[in-house]
Amino acid sequence: MKQILTTLAVLLVAALPAAAQFDTRATAAWIYDQTTDTVLLEKNSDTPLPPASMSKLMTLNMLFEALQDGRVTLDTRFNVSSRAKNMGGSSMFLTEADRPQVEELIKGIVVQSGNDACVVVAEGLAGTEESFARLMTERAQALGMENSIFANASGWPNPNQRMSMEDLGILADRIISEFPEYYGYFGMEEWGFDGRVPTNHRNRNPLLTLGIGADGLKTGHTTEAGYGLVGSAVQGDRRIVFVITGLDSEDARAEEAERVVNWAFRQFVQKTVVEGGSRMATADVWMGNTQHVGLVVPEDVELLVPALVQGDVEAHITYESPVHAPVEAGARLGTLHIQLPDMEAREVPLVAEAPVARGGFVPRVRTAAMVLYERIREETASAPEPSAELEAEPAS
Repeated sequence: MKQILTTLAVLLVAALPAAAQFDTRATAAWIYDQTTDTVLLEKNSDTPLPPASMSKLMTLNMLFEALQDGRVTLDTRFNVSSRAKNMGGSSMFLTEADRPQVEELIKGIVVQSGNDACVVVAEGLAGTEESFARLMTERAQALGMENSIFANASGWPNPNQRMSMEDLGILADRIISEFPEYYGYFGMEEWGFDGRVPTNHRNRNPLLTLGIGADGLKTGHTTEAGYGLVGSAVQGDRRIVFVITGLDSEDARAEEAERVVNWAFRQFVQKTVVEGGSRMATADVWMGNTQHVGLVVPEDVELLVPALVQGDVEAHITYESPVHAPVEAGARLGTLHIQLPDMEAREVPLVAEAPVARGGFVPRVRTAAMVLYERIREETASAPEPSAELEAEPAS
């Protein structure tokens, strides 16, 4: 394994004061720039906490997966059980006589935060809410959400219903990336099922009407959890995803959410550090028709940096050398490691710049001769020095 140090570009000095100075009033938070895959802030982000209605995102994820693989369609109708009808809290106001469509249930969960709609989905997909909760937990683990466990589909208070803010962020990132055809529902400002109870037809997300690019995702509130929000916004070419919880009022949640969005977009800028195709190192090739191969970045490397700070970014490269022929163009041969202070390390793959075929007779003889030469040189260097002392000859 070889390592080399390199300077990438004139971008950054050894501190990120903008990140260090931001202190969210949320008890736990996770802020992420989706465009550059950069975590901007973590605060108690891996602590399992009561997620309240923010856990409805997992119910929606399960429903979106069922839509994606064809188990249901947007027109599929689900039965409403007495258990669903009698759910307390925020509601879609379903009755046992209703047969809501999947699309109506999505809107009812997103806009009205319907606990009844969540139970309908759970029973429609898994038979019972208990079975659905077990499936939610298993699926969350498979998706890398290691600090999540579910006891119900709605986020109704339960000591066994827990999610970390990072897990909620991972889930939001997945919904945005994997289900773009359904993500538009999260930006709906109002919707009411069948004209019922018009006092519960407005989306509780306080950012949607502010003109700051917000387009999702879900609020939550219980006495134990406080006020929370899983949010996302787009400005220019950048999208951020964030999760906050533990605020003490709706107003505090709205203020802190807007503050997070403004900080994330205004205090960081996106810059290209290395252009795609740039050669970062050269590796020796064993038994190839050429003795070396370039190691390049496959695409532009973009980083977020504080808007007002400049300086050098240093990184190091690790790669195996020599590599054994044949080598395919684009094969990963090394890694570019970039470490920005106060932020997660970034690892960028380095790939073969061009193919290298296995060498014919002459290259193989040349390689064998080089190996023999190196072995003789090493043996010579390690041989003991002859003694400078001579034994005295015995007297005659």
